[in-house]
Amino acid sequence: MNCPRCGLPEELCVCDEMTKEGQRIRVRGDKRKYGKPVTIIGGLDNVDVYKIAKELKTRMACGGTSKGNTIELQGNHLTKMKKVLVSMGFSEDMIDIG
Repeated sequence: MNCPRCGLPEELCVCDEMTKEGQRIRVRGDKRKYGKPVTIIGGLDNVDVYKIAKELKTRMACGGTSKGNTIELQGNHLTKMKKVLVSMGFSEDMIDIG
């Protein structure tokens, strides 16, 4: 079978890598009820947000959820997030931490 997006055989498909490279990801911190910190990752389009959220929760050893095109992780992970996202295949230049 060939990939419907790139036309390559499924085992050679590079659509996910190309999609990850072109993402403009915004990572920001927020405070929730009772002053609990949360890290919000937004700007994830055309990727499996659930799969990425599961991987991030495992690597950061925290809980979290995915809502639409955003991921919310429990705790303040702003200092480690860029390195982890780059190791997952996202472009370093396209990640905004703020």
